[in-house]
Amino acid sequence: MSDHHVYKKVEVVGSSKKSIEDAIENAIAECSKNLRNIEWFEVQETRGHVVDGKVGHYQVVLKIGFKIEGS
Repeated sequence: MSDHHVYKKVEVVGSSKKSIEDAIENAIAECSKNLRNIEWFEVQETRGHVVDGKVGHYQVVLKIGFKIEGS
């Protein structure tokens, strides 16, 4: 077993009509379909799309951290 690990981070944008939390969960769920060993996320930015004076979508920019397999 290795006494160190190597990680990589990717940047993604999650969105939701419901909430910021849902946007985060949507992004992580989608990333989990293609990335293994996800260990953390960092919220970099939050924003939204306004439609007719109301929130149309919440958007959250995330960095997803995952361990490189074998490290």
